[in-house]
Amino acid sequence: MPGYTVAADAPSLAPKTDEQPARKFEDLPPAAQRALQEAEARRKEIDARQQELPKEVDGRGGLEPTRYEDWEIKGLTVDF
Repeated sequence: MPGYTVAADAPSLAPKTDEQPARKFEDLPPAAQRALQEAEARRKEIDARQQELPKEVDGRGGLEPTRYEDWEIKGLTVDF
């Protein structure tokens, strides 16, 4: 019918990922680069502390729930 748009003729709102170049670390602003480097340093520090803890016998398994100085279970953090 004239005047009606068929779904195949309608423009897509989905982002075209093949047209967007991947961002490189060097392309980010200096503040973003610094923030990413600081976050990586914090993750390494947390992982090092995790490795230093004694092995728990018959524990709950998985990562230490207080590794971020908060109690964490299944990815959810709880402050007391």
